[in-house]
Amino acid sequence: MHDAPPGPLVTEAEPLSHGLKQRHLTMLGLGGVIGAGLFVGSGAGIALAGPGIVVSYLLAGALAMLVMRMLGEMSAATPASGAFSVHAERALGRWAGFTVGWLYWFLLVVVLAVEATGAATIANGWVPGVPQWTWVLIFMVVFTAANLAAVRNFGELEFWFAALKVGAIVLFLVLGALAVFGLLPATEPVDLARLTGEGGFLPNGWEGVVAGVLAVVFAFGGLEVVTIAAAESDDPARAVGRAVRSAVWRILLFYVGSMLVIVTVLPWTAVQPGESPYVAVLGAIGVPGAGQIMNIVVFVALLSALNANLYGSSRMVFSLAERGEAPAGLLRVSGGGVPRRAVFASVAFGFVSVLLNLKWPDTVFLHMLNAVGAVLLFVWGLIAVSELRLRRRIEREAPERLTLRMWCFPWLTWVALAGIVAVLVLMLGDRTARPQVLWSAAATALVLLVAGLRELRDIRASRV
Repeated sequence: MHDAPPGPLVTEAEPLSHGLKQRHLTMLGLGGVIGAGLFVGSGAGIALAGPGIVVSYLLAGALAMLVMRMLGEMSAATPASGAFSVHAERALGRWAGFTVGWLYWFLLVVVLAVEATGAATIANGWVPGVPQWTWVLIFMVVFTAANLAAVRNFGELEFWFAALKVGAIVLFLVLGALAVFGLLPATEPVDLARLTGEGGFLPNGWEGVVAGVLAVVFAFGGLEVVTIAAAESDDPARAVGRAVRSAVWRILLFYVGSMLVIVTVLPWTAVQPGESPYVAVLGAIGVPGAGQIMNIVVFVALLSALNANLYGSSRMVFSLAERGEAPAGLLRVSGGGVPRRAVFASVAFGFVSVLLNLKWPDTVFLHMLNAVGAVLLFVWGLIAVSELRLRRRIEREAPERLTLRMWCFPWLTWVALAGIVAVLVLMLGDRTARPQVLWSAAATALVLLVAGLRELRDIRASRV
């Protein structure tokens, strides 16, 4: 595949609305990764690593922070609604922008099904008389309407969703810290026995820590959406820089702090995979109705992720259409600056994914889910490679645009790239994770084949 001509670093202004405020982006960055993967999925990581899950989250969080810093640097210098897809095209050529854009779109619309189904399961438990499929339909209709309205409405909705999740984490950290120091009613100070007993801090050795990294690294997916949304703010370059700076360290604090509270208050052997360790901690320190409270938080987290992923997928496919990599019909924008056809295209495929999840969760949909299982790592890898090439070009052509810089460039970029490759290799060696890598690699190869055929067609057309 040949490289695309360099082209301008900054494209013309897009016809999208600019209704997102700084507070919207900041809260979107904070809330984008706080979801069911943290509230419920962290239990599987604790079961694998024990108290060492704190180290697992530090390693996975550090990798995510490096990727976000790279992405923030490029997005602040050259903001675009396609974010890393546009950066990949500018750095590596059309094939790269096409590949990463469509892979990420496919990832979001498949994950939509998981979120919608999960939220519907919780709602069905509250109101058993309403079938699960009806709840799914209600959620899809409501959030499609929210995304068809002015982008500021999306921003407000996500702001309050994220505020509730962030508030829940902060409250959990406060209650956990009070319990550790014996400052809650009927509690005694907790010593370090929970961290060092039951097999020690690393009961399953460093193998357990590594297994924990594989279990939790994907929980950090979702941060990327803030760089997509930044293009619809009044000052994209400044907004994305501030959002990335504020998000990365706070998220690491929330994740690592939560895990430290959990394994300090509870014996790690008491945490069961598939059950929320947050519920177990709240129950242990005497918070009434802990299970129902956390059900509400997880429900909101799922709906928030559903809303954000529908937004991100519609903007990504719109950006692809702008660059001629998706049907031109998706370019139609409403008077309020909303790409409505792109929203409908994304929700339509998302709804098909939901139906497949409801009908064939263990066959057809499982294969689709495996096909996107490692895509996030592939996207992160292309972000790192793009930053290596684009940073040099920006330094040469427009150094004043580097308002947010990657730390210790290029060394930490190479460290992040090596970390991504290491996680993929470890997944290949893990029996349960291997199908995700193989199916995702097959999906990536298919998209690359289409990209190559398109470039070959363009080369032949240019010679005629």
